[in-house]
Amino acid sequence: MMAALFFPGPAQAMRSLLVRQVRAVFNDRKRGETPVVPSEQALFEPDSPIRMVHADVVAMMVGGMRALLLQMLHPAALQGVLDHSDFREDVEGRLRRTARFIATTTYGHCDEAARAVARVNAIHGRVNGTLPDGTAYSATDPRVLAWVHLAEATSFLEAYLTYADPAMPGSAQDRYFAQSAVVAGMLGAAPVPRSRAEAAALLDEMRGELHGGPAAREVAAFLLEGEDRRKPGRITRTLGIAAVDLLPPFARTMLGLRRPGIGGLPAIAGTQAMAGAVRWAFAGSL
Repeated sequence: MMAALFFPGPAQAMRSLLVRQVRAVFNDRKRGETPVVPSEQALFEPDSPIRMVHADVVAMMVGGMRALLLQMLHPAALQGVLDHSDFREDVEGRLRRTARFIATTTYGHCDEAARAVARVNAIHGRVNGTLPDGTAYSATDPRVLAWVHLAEATSFLEAYLTYADPAMPGSAQDRYFAQSAVVAGMLGAAPVPRSRAEAAALLDEMRGELHGGPAAREVAAFLLEGEDRRKPGRITRTLGIAAVDLLPPFARTMLGLRRPGIGGLPAIAGTQAMAGAVRWAFAGSL
């Protein structure tokens, strides 16, 4: 019995390894980052829809890639990335910082969440410039922020429904939008959907503002395929295929992408298996 206390079996050892590997993806140890610890004074109560959705690691990774692809369809969001981001040199860092912000505002103490929002708002205040057609843009534009939020909220929820809980009640999905609107409002986004119906209506409303030109397609290709000197790993490619599969048809068309056919089934099945494995590893740890 004493040996079992100090020498865990293969299952526990595998669980610990998976947890360490996943946490290493989302926390930069060189910068002293440690996992966000859930607080009793968080913006959202335990077991609420937003905490359930944002706790599913693989769904968030697939949803995050889907959101990035959608966001690049808005000319101002795209130009802000091109002008003010080093995403080509640090794709993983960009995704990690976004994931950490979401974790902090979802699970962290409400004061820390407010500080995280203030830091992002300060960064947005410095992101401005001119579109190719001469139109000025700013990352503080409420409508641009609304598109960024809409892309994220719909993507995270869609991935969660696909890879975690297809039976999530409609009322819980509506509450997810209402809860995610809290942080979007703190960031200055407007209008912000608070239900599935409002999200669908806003998506239809903003379709005319989107553009799938050469720059958007080039960024999408880079995110999914990398370039000669920087190719994505197998897991990233797998998650990318899953993200493209979940894109709205109009977005795939605008980005010059095709929905994965039979050849993409192994990647989608692999994502499902990955989701199950990570969920098992983290069971009881949040």
